[in-house]
Amino acid sequence: MQLGAVLGIMLAAVLPVAALACALPPSIIMTLPTGYYMLGAAVTVAITGLLATTPRLVPKMTARTLITRRVLVPVTVTSYAAWIVLLALVLVGFAGARDPMHNLLTLTVWAVIWVALPMGCMIFGNLWRAINPWTAPIRLTRRILGRTGGIGLERFGHLPAVIGLFGFFWFYIISMSPDDPRTLAIATATYWTVIFVLGVAEGEAWLEQGEFLTAYLGFLSKIAPFWLEISEGHATLKLGWPGTQVLRMSPLSVSAIAFVTLSLAGLTFDGLNETFWYMGLIGENPLEFTGRSAVVGVNSLGLVATWGLTAATVLCALRLGPLLQSEAVLITTGGPAPNPARPNLMPVMLSFLAIAAGYHAAHYLTTLLTAGQYMLAALNDPLFRGDDFLGLPAFYVSMGFLTDRWIMTLIWNAQFTLILGAHILAVILALRLTPAGTQARVHFPLTALMVGYTVLGLWLLASPSG
Repeated sequence: MQLGAVLGIMLAAVLPVAALACALPPSIIMTLPTGYYMLGAAVTVAITGLLATTPRLVPKMTARTLITRRVLVPVTVTSYAAWIVLLALVLVGFAGARDPMHNLLTLTVWAVIWVALPMGCMIFGNLWRAINPWTAPIRLTRRILGRTGGIGLERFGHLPAVIGLFGFFWFYIISMSPDDPRTLAIATATYWTVIFVLGVAEGEAWLEQGEFLTAYLGFLSKIAPFWLEISEGHATLKLGWPGTQVLRMSPLSVSAIAFVTLSLAGLTFDGLNETFWYMGLIGENPLEFTGRSAVVGVNSLGLVATWGLTAATVLCALRLGPLLQSEAVLITTGGPAPNPARPNLMPVMLSFLAIAAGYHAAHYLTTLLTAGQYMLAALNDPLFRGDDFLGLPAFYVSMGFLTDRWIMTLIWNAQFTLILGAHILAVILALRLTPAGTQARVHFPLTALMVGYTVLGLWLLASPSG
């Protein structure tokens, strides 16, 4: 793995510079040798896939305990506080400024909950568990009503979360006004109420597979190098290689696979739908865009098609690999019984959580740097009336760094590192999740797919967008 990474970085660093377009946020175009970065990343992932078939080159990925202490603040308290904050944000959505960049609700939803919080979960584990705004209200309501059972929603697995995630991506990427504070306040209040009613009927444990944010952030948190394990009133802080928790997970169900592939597809389409290439494909001039209303239908079809193509390529790679296993199985004298000639690679689906995490962080890095400034200003003046609750000196939100070549090069390198690191981790996890005794050739289709996803992810970040 280390040798592959070094070769890729050296290759990207020493090759001649080429002028190619790079647009990280919309309307920002600069020249960078992105083609060589993509080539270097592809070679690195491919070499990693080959080298990682040697067991001694793969990290052990075991966890160690850093500290154990009693839980100081129960989840019921933090969840209830989060619910109160959510109610206040919804009120701000109705009563605050109509400018999305000055309304605390829109900034909290799109910059904090959807961008910053997932990044935090990728490092520090499941932060959402403590601030889930449904846990306490559902728990207290069920206790008041005396409910102990459910209505059978668990038989649907992650299907409700799949529906919720698809609706979220459609609202965020395709709908007419996802940034309008009043529209977002109505959508937030409606969604919270629906999940609350279903949670009261089924139980709070259902949230982990039935509510899309809980499921999504729970999956991403499995990549974290730090995480908390809570049991019997005690919290244990663990440290391990990124992805160590993934190796302890059960294989994904069919509905969970649909959820993970939709996560990958939604993030991919979020980057794809604004590229010049895609706009040309649907007949739109990126420099004279006719408006969101004109592309609602075609973008809805594009989101579904991206999901279908993503699921098809991933499942085909997982099904094709076992077909390459030799029918002749070597039997070591005195050793364990031989493995089946056709190993089951479906548990390897868990490795794609690393890709989802890496692309999420890389794709929204610039959003975090820009919208984060607006968030700070909105916290200081939540109703946009000239208040100064934080006592901050006067400051102006600046986008000047987007025109600075050195800073944008630094941002691109950070995105490159996130994408490449995520795919290398995915390759390692895939090999660790593969049944013992599987021949190296079985990994070729999956490694080829990882290489393709690496190039695609970097291309989406580097392509000019409108």
